[in-house]
Amino acid sequence: MNQVYSVTEVNLYIKNLFIRDNALSRIYIKGEVSNCKYHTSGHIYFTLKDTLGQITCVMFAGQRKGLTFRLEEGQSVIVLGSISVYERDGKYQLYAGEILLDGLGVLYERYEKLKKDLDEEGLFEQVHKKAIPLYPKRIGIVTAKTGAAIQDIINIAKRRNPYVQLVLYPALVQGVGSAESVVRGIKALDAAKVDTIIIGRGGGSIEDLWAFNEEIVARAIYECQTPIISAVGHETDVTIADFVSDLRAPTPSAAAELAVNDYMAYLSTMRDYQRHLTKALMQRITYYQAKMREFKLRLEYASPAYQIRQKRQRLMDIEQKLRLKIQQCIKEKRHLLEIYITKLDGLSPLNKLNQGYAVVVDRDNKPIRSIAKVAKDDIVTISFLDGDIRASVLNLSKIKRGF
Repeated sequence: MNQVYSVTEVNLYIKNLFIRDNALSRIYIKGEVSNCKYHTSGHIYFTLKDTLGQITCVMFAGQRKGLTFRLEEGQSVIVLGSISVYERDGKYQLYAGEILLDGLGVLYERYEKLKKDLDEEGLFEQVHKKAIPLYPKRIGIVTAKTGAAIQDIINIAKRRNPYVQLVLYPALVQGVGSAESVVRGIKALDAAKVDTIIIGRGGGSIEDLWAFNEEIVARAIYECQTPIISAVGHETDVTIADFVSDLRAPTPSAAAELAVNDYMAYLSTMRDYQRHLTKALMQRITYYQAKMREFKLRLEYASPAYQIRQKRQRLMDIEQKLRLKIQQCIKEKRHLLEIYITKLDGLSPLNKLNQGYAVVVDRDNKPIRSIAKVAKDDIVTISFLDGDIRASVLNLSKIKRGF
């Protein structure tokens, strides 16, 4: 009996045959979309069919970033991917890497290749981006002289700031020679020294917008010294010019909004700044006026004239206090003197003599207070108010007093 293989082994063998076939590892398949389902996991499951056959397809969530449109039933598309076997079901299917709408495959391939080359060359790097002026005076525009794009830009620019000058370079933006025309417009406006350049046009198919996917336009934007805003197509349209430009606007109207400053908002901001500046200035003036008054007072306090006045006033106060103190002291001393005089009057011998009393002293002029201090025949002096008498003691007699 010949060797027996399992189902899994056969499926793996067939899968290896698919893997080794280079033609199936990177293949473009054209067909109509059928049974399209967006899974919650992010994967897309669909079928490609034509009049005679069909093939099952899957695009994993990780590959969807390159899908620029929503896949729907009945679309004619070109799918780039690889064909392999799904072992569990034993069926082969197409694993999609890129999906392009039919008729655009070649253009998209050129677009992706140029995008990759320029990116590797560094034309898309942020370090090369120039800042868009906040308050431009002259804005250059490279677009068709007729059409909605230029009218939208003019209307929005007049509304936002009627004082900004718009300089139009009427360029071809579609068809043969359009890329060269856009390049000439960029160079002309760059030489004219405008503040900002807007390049763009209204929406359209990829063929309509192709002038802005040309390499010569990308390099002209990169080499331009003037900041450039790209505004090509609608919001979902992305061109090579958008990657190279200093700023991308989703539409021409949005480009005008980004390029032209709002004059009324500017005036309002200036008024706010003026109010804040005036308020701050008045606060500073008030503050320094207070400081000046403080310094003036300090200077007055420290001036010799003020110090002399202060010292003079202090001396006058001290003099007044001293005068009052002296007067009070004199008054007190006079009162005390009067008391002493009264006391002296009470103790004065003259006062006693005036009352009829006399003072008797011995030879030594010492007062005799008792008869025990004298003897018979002693000479004594008797003093009256109006004179003295010298006398000799003739007799002594003691007075007996009973109590």
